[in-house]
Amino acid sequence: MSAKKKSVFREYAEAIIVAAVLALFIRTFVVQAFKIPSGSMKNTILVGDHILVNKFIYGTRIPFTNIKILPVRQPKRGDIIVFKYPENESVDFIKRLIGMPGDVVQVIDKVVYINGKPLTEPYTIHKDSEILPRALEPRDNFGPVTVPPHEYFMMGDNRDRSRDSRFWGFLNENEILGKAMIIYWSWDKNNDSVRWGRIGRLVK
Repeated sequence: MSAKKKSVFREYAEAIIVAAVLALFIRTFVVQAFKIPSGSMKNTILVGDHILVNKFIYGTRIPFTNIKILPVRQPKRGDIIVFKYPENESVDFIKRLIGMPGDVVQVIDKVVYINGKPLTEPYTIHKDSEILPRALEPRDNFGPVTVPPHEYFMMGDNRDRSRDSRFWGFLNENEILGKAMIIYWSWDKNNDSVRWGRIGRLVK
């Protein structure tokens, strides 16, 4: 092989390595793509939506540790957050932050109360008109519970079809992966079509 061919091969190899390292850095510290597999966040996020998640807004986590550096801000009520499912950390979940540390959260006949006051939630939907008693399950009547320090109470917008903090408890801040940012692709599996109107939509 000539010196020129070796040089070209080396240039391509270096370019590929740099691109791979850059992609890994971006995925780890900046932004990551996620696909929504369930309907627990309807109608805010639909099954088949592909979203980009901001991984640095709450602080960049040093790999293999729970140490975060350079946070832009702390999570706040209403944020839609991707996190490790507390009952199986190999699974990623997405829910809305409802209860902050120190908040008293209660659900009465499907209405969420924070510190004794009903929470205004224009984003929620209810698919089941039946109100289940607390003795049966915590879906429609829950609490009151106080959110511990460094933890959050998460709920899906599709309230009757969401397995969230009413069932598995609080989310520790160390399990947070990032804040949902934008829908970059959306595929309607039922109709085998692209939802063009959802592409580029901010998640809020």
